[in-house]
Amino acid sequence: MADTLSHKLIRDHLVGGEMVPGREIALRMDQALLQDILGTLVMLELDAMGLERVHTSPSVQYIDHTLIQQDNINADSHLFLKSACERLGVWYSGPGNGISHPVHMERFGVPGHSLVGCDSHTTAAGALGMLAIGAGGIEVAMAMAGQPLYLPMPEIIGVYLEGKLPEWVSAKDVILELLRRHGVAGAKNCILEYHGPGLATLDAMDRHVLANMGTEMGATASVFPSDEVTRDFLRSRGREADWISLAADPGCRFDRTERLDLSRLEPLIALPSSPDRVVAVAEVAGQPLYQAYIGSSGNPGYRDIAVVAEIVKGRNVAGNVSLDVNPSTRRILAALIDEGHLGALVAAGARLHQPGCNGCIGMGQAPAAGRNSLRTVPRNFPGRSGTREDSVFLCSPETAAASALRGVITDPRTLDMPCPRPREPADMALDDAWFLPPLPADQARGVELLATDNTPPLPLIAPLPETLELPVLLAVGDNVSTDDIMPAGARVLPLWSNVHASAEHLFEALDPDYVSRAREQGDAGHAIVGGANYGQGSSRENAALVPRLLGLLGLQLVIAESIARIHWQNLPCFGVLPLTLADPADRARLTRGTRVRIEGWREQLAAGRAVTATLDDGSPLALVHELSPRQQAILAAGGVINYLSSPP
Repeated sequence: MADTLSHKLIRDHLVGGEMVPGREIALRMDQALLQDILGTLVMLELDAMGLERVHTSPSVQYIDHTLIQQDNINADSHLFLKSACERLGVWYSGPGNGISHPVHMERFGVPGHSLVGCDSHTTAAGALGMLAIGAGGIEVAMAMAGQPLYLPMPEIIGVYLEGKLPEWVSAKDVILELLRRHGVAGAKNCILEYHGPGLATLDAMDRHVLANMGTEMGATASVFPSDEVTRDFLRSRGREADWISLAADPGCRFDRTERLDLSRLEPLIALPSSPDRVVAVAEVAGQPLYQAYIGSSGNPGYRDIAVVAEIVKGRNVAGNVSLDVNPSTRRILAALIDEGHLGALVAAGARLHQPGCNGCIGMGQAPAAGRNSLRTVPRNFPGRSGTREDSVFLCSPETAAASALRGVITDPRTLDMPCPRPREPADMALDDAWFLPPLPADQARGVELLATDNTPPLPLIAPLPETLELPVLLAVGDNVSTDDIMPAGARVLPLWSNVHASAEHLFEALDPDYVSRAREQGDAGHAIVGGANYGQGSSRENAALVPRLLGLLGLQLVIAESIARIHWQNLPCFGVLPLTLADPADRARLTRGTRVRIEGWREQLAAGRAVTATLDDGSPLALVHELSPRQQAILAAGGVINYLSSPP
């Protein structure tokens, strides 16, 4: 039988379950990726499990989010993570090396390997022919402890690319077109597998852009073949020995198909404040501009910054615009210096920032309130930039650079210059001096964790009572993101490793009184009601963990029209029951103050997908669950840590 590449990769790593869309499967994970803000919780969870040494290899901890050191908190956290790496057998990539996703691709990406990461954009490694999946930190911790990664078997969407991109159109416009067609939940529980003759025109970092932002469509993963483009990328890094050829079988069948003619695309832009509000740049040209931000894992390649340098070379950025340039990796920064592009950017008036996530996650470069900011980042959820009243557009580097020159949003095709086509240098050899490898096991046992006041041990979570009788403390709309639940930015993000301090900021943009109401509930607990695609975006597990810890019993139940995959998986891992409405119209019956009663929830879950609740007026409410028997057992134990600690 002819197989898709996705099916081949899954079958090679399958250790349990059937490859039937929707059914739970278990996958062996070869590698693990940790970034600092969520990796801290992973290390605390591994410590709580009593793990001596991780099983995934390589496992790599990156410092890329917490680079602003306005006080001691982030610096202390870096030392804690370094000590945890030494103790547990994990590689350490310190501040300055760059963003985890492109750095991992440069240094550790291997075609055919599986990778799990505590960052939703871990999917970017699919650009190299990897099976790369983002997950909540607790599931990453389980994989590092030698457990499989469990998830619903995805449908495979074949994305057939043909033609060649026109001038002034680049990879960002490709993924924006897919978002325009299908929206932020259009690939939920799916893998996007790219194929077709158009692939040959996209280099490895172009593919990274598409694989990275497949997450914005809700995709479990994005998969590219490992071909001569992949081989060229690894060869330039001195790693050609890691290359193997991987491709789908001729005549394979996809669950769904998509066709995209690259030659018919035009410059696109996502309007504030969702990645799928996509229109042609020409439709909004002329609007005022305050900031143009280049970089992030959404456009991390050498080309993505070099093309901006060539556009602005010999010209001046408009006086009303801040052109912020954020190189993605130390190696790419060095190449930009060697090729003279950094000098051109500085001479044109650009502001340069260190390699890292920075403005993408609101850690610096926050725009002025209400002023338009064009960014090449993957997300523009409200407030993610660090400014609550922001106005962030997503676009290509070409559009951002053209707009920075003109001082207003500009279609780059209107510039009076030929379209630059910079190519990455053939030699991008890596220097391992900036990576600290795992210590030998005998040395690792003597390392003490450098815990701080901001890395307290995780509290124990009590299992849910047999009967849930809960008030709805919060009812929210569609597409609520984990940024809405647990904010990022320089003010809050450094506190994420402290579940007590970060709790003060839960849902603050949507309902600033939620935390006080939850604490007033004491040991009674509460429920939250959401709309469609609740919990989209980042994999941050603290969006599930921290509400669970509010009060003595905290958040116990989430009811929504639909729940984004990673957040849905995170909720039972921390003892929260996730349910969806059998009839979306019933959402109108669940307002703040409504009381929901579910009797014998364990027996109801075990009996089938249907769950019946009763509202305070005595009327029944039909609900649905999709939890596997394993997830039901985790929920009954009060979460993953309790589940793994209890005897079989």
